[in-house]
Amino acid sequence: MKCLLPLSVSLIALAMAGCGEKSDELPVDGRDFDGVSYSEPTPYTGRVIDGYLRNARVWLDIDGDSQYSPGPLTVVLESGTEVILPEGEPTAMSGANGVFSLDTQALVGDPAEAPDIDPRDYSLHALALPGKTVEQLPDGDRPVDSAYMMSAPPGVRLVTPLTTLARFRNLVSAGSPVSGSATPALAGVNLLSDYIQSGDQRAHAYARAFARFMASQFPVPYNEALAANGADGTERLLSRQAAYLLGLSLVRNASDIVAIVDDAASPGGYADVDVDELALPEVALDLSDPVLLTRQVVSAQSEYGDLPASLSSLMTTAELSFDYEPDGRVRAISAEGCMAPSMTELARLVSVGGRMANLGTQWLPSISLSLQSRVAYESGGVDERLTFDWENQRIYFETTTQCQDGLADTSEFGGPPEVTYSWTRSDGGVAELTATSGSEDRVLQLDHANGTPLFAGHRLLINEEEQVVLSLAGLEECVPVLGVEGSSHVVSAQQDYSYTAIDTPVGFDALTLEFDTRNEYFRLLRYSFADLAMAGLDHVSSEGGFDWVMVYPEEGATHYVEDQPNLIADAYLTGSRTPADCGREFEEVPFGVFGQVSYQYQRLSGYLTKQVK
Repeated sequence: MKCLLPLSVSLIALAMAGCGEKSDELPVDGRDFDGVSYSEPTPYTGRVIDGYLRNARVWLDIDGDSQYSPGPLTVVLESGTEVILPEGEPTAMSGANGVFSLDTQALVGDPAEAPDIDPRDYSLHALALPGKTVEQLPDGDRPVDSAYMMSAPPGVRLVTPLTTLARFRNLVSAGSPVSGSATPALAGVNLLSDYIQSGDQRAHAYARAFARFMASQFPVPYNEALAANGADGTERLLSRQAAYLLGLSLVRNASDIVAIVDDAASPGGYADVDVDELALPEVALDLSDPVLLTRQVVSAQSEYGDLPASLSSLMTTAELSFDYEPDGRVRAISAEGCMAPSMTELARLVSVGGRMANLGTQWLPSISLSLQSRVAYESGGVDERLTFDWENQRIYFETTTQCQDGLADTSEFGGPPEVTYSWTRSDGGVAELTATSGSEDRVLQLDHANGTPLFAGHRLLINEEEQVVLSLAGLEECVPVLGVEGSSHVVSAQQDYSYTAIDTPVGFDALTLEFDTRNEYFRLLRYSFADLAMAGLDHVSSEGGFDWVMVYPEEGATHYVEDQPNLIADAYLTGSRTPADCGREFEEVPFGVFGQVSYQYQRLSGYLTKQVK
């Protein structure tokens, strides 16, 4: 008989199982080495281990969604042939010593129609059920308190916390094979072994800590659902993205967990580590895997000099990078070049606890027209930064540029921030946002009457003297005129507002916000603001009033996100214009603009994956 081995199997397999010989005994290393052909299927056996786990749900994840999939399940083979599994994915409950046996008879088809489905090509998954799955311990059985899910790389028939780490490390590294321990902190540990059978106390201690960490991240509602009477682990609760984020979190935190276990093991040894007493990382996750703003490219200087100018003549003057915690909260915003922090946008971000995805439309644009921005941008490196300290309710702004008059006192970061923001809440919303810089206090007082999630009225005071008052009227919707219903941008709602300031530009009084509220949209298309300092720059021709014009991806376009349709694609800074009638198709971007901000987004899972080193 010819011995056919999976590509992932090393040559030492030949020393561990005879070619073509069947064996019901698993090697200590849980990979399938026996070379048995599955044309005459035998049960696909293995073990579930934290300690040995009895009554855990096990399944072969053929469709790759990390959930048990019932039948009928259609499997598309590499050849394009479709195979239907009437009973769904092979599944079973583990028994004594964690042993499970999956019936793979349904994976064998008519050879004239399609090749057999080889179970070694798919990952095994196991779900520990709270109060139902039992861990076998030397001093007796103990029910599992909290649910957690484990998996293994394809072809590995042991399912443990360590094989879970190995599998997700492979996924994170784009399929590169596990070499050695998959992370330097685990050097010398075989991630694919039965550490109980081999007596590897170190590996067992790590596995127990990983299991506890995974259980701590499993969503409470799902845990309660699995603990309910009648639940058996076949419930479809976690999405594919949520399961990936849970595994990714294990990869990101594995080294820290190993270090904590190592500290606890000295000098008594790993067998004496009480995992329940370890202070493991507490990491919140946003398992909805939202799309988040990760980058803005700002173009706000014309190669010909003066502004406004044609879009084609604009040069990049700044790039902003947005950094996040695993729960989707903003950690920092860094700028190569200059940013223009907006107090109204900071207040809006504070109102949702820093979770950018909860804003709907993420981060309305702001811009610096200072010529110093491109000077700083071309020098390379981070020039300005906002750092968010959510626990202490502070935001810190640092700058090393000359864009912010009188702020930068050094060409390097470090020391006290140039501006510190703090806030107070009232009735669940942000009442005031205060920006403290030297002897100046800017206080933004929010007026939520007639406000929307995108725009609120406000008063701005500088050292207790009122500078600006913005008041909103009610939002009024209208029916689009005949023939424009299918247009990508339609003004279907307007909201009048008044703006008074110490220095108000001439004619800056009849102001209207314009929205597209069709379908599930709530898109701000245009709003006007005054900035006499920006208008007073030598290369800027303006009476002091500006408009922001927002453009969004069309439905079905590459960058359109179905469950987040209000993400801006581009924003353009234009001269202030008098609004036209409601119900019309929104105008195209004018020829002359003062600047453009282009937005780039990424799924949280993709962003966090890139952070893994």
